[in-house]
Amino acid sequence: MSENRPNPEQIRQNAFENVQARDITIKNFTQSINLGKTSQAIGIPQNLPLSGVVKFVGRDEELQKIHQLLQENNQVAIAAIAGMGGLGKTELALQYAMSQRDTYKGGICWLQVKAGDVGVQVVQFARTQLDLNPPEEFDLPAQVQFCLRNWREGDVLLVVDDVTDYRQVKTYLNGLSSRFRVLMTTRQLLGASIKQLPLDVLQPDAALELLRSLLGETPERIERELDVANQLCAWLGYLPLGLELVGRYLARKPDLSLSEMMQRLEKKRLEQAALVKPDVDMTAQLGVKAAFELSWQELTEDDQQLGCLISLFAAAPIPWKLVEQCLPEEDEEDLEEIRDDKLLYLHLLQRKGEGIYQLHPLLREFFQSKLTGLEQVEEFKLSVSQVMVTVAKKIPQTPTLEEINAVSLAIPHLAEVANHLIQYVSDEDLIWPFLGLSRFYEGQGLYTLAEPWNQQCLSTVQNRLGENHPSVATSLNNLAGLYDSQGRYDQAEPLLLQALELDKRL
Repeated sequence: MSENRPNPEQIRQNAFENVQARDITIKNFTQSINLGKTSQAIGIPQNLPLSGVVKFVGRDEELQKIHQLLQENNQVAIAAIAGMGGLGKTELALQYAMSQRDTYKGGICWLQVKAGDVGVQVVQFARTQLDLNPPEEFDLPAQVQFCLRNWREGDVLLVVDDVTDYRQVKTYLNGLSSRFRVLMTTRQLLGASIKQLPLDVLQPDAALELLRSLLGETPERIERELDVANQLCAWLGYLPLGLELVGRYLARKPDLSLSEMMQRLEKKRLEQAALVKPDVDMTAQLGVKAAFELSWQELTEDDQQLGCLISLFAAAPIPWKLVEQCLPEEDEEDLEEIRDDKLLYLHLLQRKGEGIYQLHPLLREFFQSKLTGLEQVEEFKLSVSQVMVTVAKKIPQTPTLEEINAVSLAIPHLAEVANHLIQYVSDEDLIWPFLGLSRFYEGQGLYTLAEPWNQQCLSTVQNRLGENHPSVATSLNNLAGLYDSQGRYDQAEPLLLQALELDKRL
């Protein structure tokens, strides 16, 4: 049988095609390498840190506002993201930088104030990312200026994180061309010439979404205890750092219910493990208390004392005149300077309206944790209690709408005294915090809100003063009067008879 062997011409043709295919493969491989080199060469130089966020929520409007602030000036634009510790200022700046890589083709340089001199960091970036070599004989400011003058083309974003002294940064910003944009994060209020974006806590819906995203494979835990989840967000004051710490803690403990988590927080407050130790992959590397401690260290003793006094009020807006009344021997202007130049400056206090201020719930917890170390703690508690008793005594038995509106902001703080500082109220004034609260609600026809205060008044008076005291008769009579207003005569009559019997005997 004859074999089907390829002829010599076919062998030569196959060999040629194989060589050609090999050459094409080599050419494509070489092109891919060159393309990679080209892509790397034309890539945007940047040294952004890694983000530890699982899901970035609730800040879309802020991202747009930052971009607007940075782009609206033909000259150098400096926008400062300002706010208290734990709001996510660094993360917001990082998310903005990552989302705007195409805008800043000249590069994005991340400068960390805590890492050392900002000028040194600029020179290091220029050497490693831009292949610039400033003359060694130049001093540092001159080297920085050399780098800024010879920076690659395109708009440039300089992010300066955690500015504590703007003067140290300003030294290197002089003479920047208009293509440079500077974004700073700070816990302080900077100069009026610097555009600032004050940062606030998350909205309740965004806070809940953040908590849900952190639970990973078990987000249904939120739905099972939705009411508790909302309470948890509120207790944390919708602070991103607190929410992330607690969310990650819950993710590590799948058998821990939200109700139990809430109980642990209420028991140990800022010392609860979830709020103390951040995960290694988080952008923030401080617990809540440690983050606040940075601002505390910048306060003088007088500043710290005022912050601690304010923490004795309820977690609600505070009329400043009440604070002043607690410190009658202090000059009002001196208190104003501490408030404005220190507490507001460091974002430890929030202005809610004309003459109205408030502490964030977790900052209030922080200041209260510092109270035990103050010599004036008992004096402060006594002073706050006396001021609120005075407010209660001014509430008439049948208040008008104008009188109700005038005292409404003081009501949460009166309740705070009734619930937590009643031991600092004298025997003769013991009924007044409860009586003031009762009159406020009863005067509006809110009998169901007034009743618990009357009942609490009676039990408090009985526990401290005993059953045979005139204030017991007064408390019985007040509770009976409330029942009478509601037509609950069968409940009012026995109380009136008890009060009458005590009056006769005493």
